[in-house]
Amino acid sequence: MRQPPGGYQVTRIGEDPEAFEAFYREHVQAMLRYAARRCRDPFAAADLVADVFLAAISAASGYREELGSPVAWLHGIARNVAAAEDRRAARLWSAENRIYGHRLLEGDDISRLEERLDAEQASRGLFEGLAALPSSQRAVLEMVAVDGLTVTEAAAALNISTVAARVRLHRARKAMRRELAKKAIPDSAPSLSSPLEVS
Repeated sequence: MRQPPGGYQVTRIGEDPEAFEAFYREHVQAMLRYAARRCRDPFAAADLVADVFLAAISAASGYREELGSPVAWLHGIARNVAAAEDRRAARLWSAENRIYGHRLLEGDDISRLEERLDAEQASRGLFEGLAALPSSQRAVLEMVAVDGLTVTEAAAALNISTVAARVRLHRARKAMRRELAKKAIPDSAPSLSSPLEVS
C-alpha cells in the first residue's frame, strides 16, 4: 500500500501508536476546522474532534485506498460522527449533557479552542448561507470549498458517484451565489469566495 505523506498506514492506526500519532498530527487541524464550523462551544468542538479520531481508530482496519484518500475517508467519518451526535442530542438534550466533558479540558485547551471558534466567526455568515442549502448540496460544497477536497474525494467521502457530486456542487454554487447576493456578502469574504467560481 502506498503510504501517505505522514509516513503511516491508515489501516495500522488502530494498533500502532506511532502511526496514529502521525495520522493525528496530519489531520487534527482539518478536524478542528470542521468542528469549529459546527460548534459554538469549545467543549463540544473538542468532544467532536476526539470522537472522530476514536471512530477512525475503530474503522481503520476497513480503510481501502482505492475508495478515497485518508483525508476524504476522515471527513466521511466526521460527517457520520456529527450526524450521530445530532441525533443523540435531539433525543437526550439536557443541562447535564451540555456540561458533560468540561472537566476533561485544561485552561490552555479551552483558550486554543476559543481562539479557533473566534477565527471562524468571520466566516459564520457564509456558513449560515450554507445552512440554507439542501444537505446533499451543502455536504459537497463544504468538502470542496471549505475542506479543500477534490470533487472525487468528496464523492468518495459521501459514497456517491463523481458525476452526482459535480451536479450537486454546481447547484450548490448557484444557490450560494443567490444567497450571497441577497445578504450582500462581498465576493472577498473568507473561505468560500474563489471555490464559488464556476470552472
